[in-house]
Amino acid sequence: MTASEVVTAEIGRQAGRGLKWTISGQLAMKVGSFAMSLVLARLLAPADFGIYAIALAATAVLIHVNDVGLISATVQWRGRLEDMAPTASLMAAVFAAVIYGLFWFAAPAFASAAGDPAATTVVRLLALTIVIDGITAVRSAALMRTFQQNKLTIAIAAGLVVNAAVSITLALNGAGAFSFAWGQLAAALVTGVVVMAVARVPLRLGFDRPIAGRLIRYGVPLAAGLGVEAIALNIQFAVVGRIAGSVALGFFLLAYNVSSWAQTILGTAIRYVSVAGFSRLSEHDDEALSAGVQRSMPLLVLVVAPIVTLTSVLAVPLVALLYGERWGPAAPVLQLLAFLTLARMVSNLATDVLMGAGATRASLYINLGWAAALIPALWWTTTVDGIRGAAIAQSAVGFLVVIPLAAVALHRVGVAVKPIGQTLVRPLLSAAAAGLVALLVSRAVGPHPFLQLLLAGTAALLVYTPLAVPASMLRSWWSKLRRRPEPARPGTPEAAPADGH
Repeated sequence: MTASEVVTAEIGRQAGRGLKWTISGQLAMKVGSFAMSLVLARLLAPADFGIYAIALAATAVLIHVNDVGLISATVQWRGRLEDMAPTASLMAAVFAAVIYGLFWFAAPAFASAAGDPAATTVVRLLALTIVIDGITAVRSAALMRTFQQNKLTIAIAAGLVVNAAVSITLALNGAGAFSFAWGQLAAALVTGVVVMAVARVPLRLGFDRPIAGRLIRYGVPLAAGLGVEAIALNIQFAVVGRIAGSVALGFFLLAYNVSSWAQTILGTAIRYVSVAGFSRLSEHDDEALSAGVQRSMPLLVLVVAPIVTLTSVLAVPLVALLYGERWGPAAPVLQLLAFLTLARMVSNLATDVLMGAGATRASLYINLGWAAALIPALWWTTTVDGIRGAAIAQSAVGFLVVIPLAAVALHRVGVAVKPIGQTLVRPLLSAAAAGLVALLVSRAVGPHPFLQLLLAGTAALLVYTPLAVPASMLRSWWSKLRRRPEPARPGTPEAAPADGH
């Protein structure tokens, strides 16, 4: 093996260990969050979801800019964490407080522009989570930097438990959209307390001008890029609320949330480890970075492509089974938004590579291009075709604009893009074939949502797996499943945990 291959393999093992924790944690938390959403969907009205969507759109933008990119700057930092932590902690807390203070005064105008001035108080309440995030930013980043995703997962899980308890209790007592906001705020507080306790980064504040300069040069373009990305993803809620009304926005939010399941579970888990992993690879050389991307991007598409296809094909029985007939208008929107997930996950992985390589301005340019194309398209298609038109605009711009821009940016940081594109043809064609099978089976089964999902989904996966996964990889997976590790003798190196703790 070459030196680059050795480095890539070692960092891959560390990142893989962290990824197992985050995927397991995200999956468990998604199940819990999904169960909570089922309960709230039956306790609250679509209009309550619409108000929450307005508040969520504002918070999603603010959460990306409140720390001015200092979380990623901490993960990517070249040097000792102890040297920069006091300065970064102070900057993150101050920036978060200032941004929240400014938004407090802007909230009424934002809510009115989104079509519901009554959402102002909910917007202000939910946005408080950015202050907590700013205070804990460096500690969360320290856990990601050292691949201690197990501790971060435990902290987020604790917040989810509190979120469910608070939200459901308030919904039962008629709190409406405030149920979401108070639940999220309580969750952020609990998660923040746990992160501060387990990160073991000394709680010191200070200001070093040269360190602050390095952090700002890295973080400001990144924060601007992530802020623009958040606008591109969340402007849809303001536009739909303005043009179609809060009830239609409630249907749109539910479809968007379902379409984002894979992004929430896999995408979030990947980001927890990918920035740190690609940063370590870029420290070695461009060849190691390119090899890491060429290994990870095809694997991402291999996993996500069938999820996206089946979500789209089986959207109607999925919504009917999980949420009931009154949420039926969300199904046609889900059929289209499902494809946005694939575009987002590919572009997000590309952004993680750019962050790891220190090319934060490139991520800004990608997201500026996204927003410039999306905003006029979104306004026009929503006016013409309501919430379905909004879904068309999001997915189309994701594939036709964002992915090409990401490919150009990766090429400029030394990643060989052409081999990646060639490896994606097989899983994408296989997913199309599996989707056709799912469609035929679901129609043959008849109007029985559970049977449609079970039989059509199973048939599609049986078709997709042998078509998409190379035979050598299938044999490797099978041998690992059959292999039974021998128990280690006490005192031998094999008896120690894999992570050394």
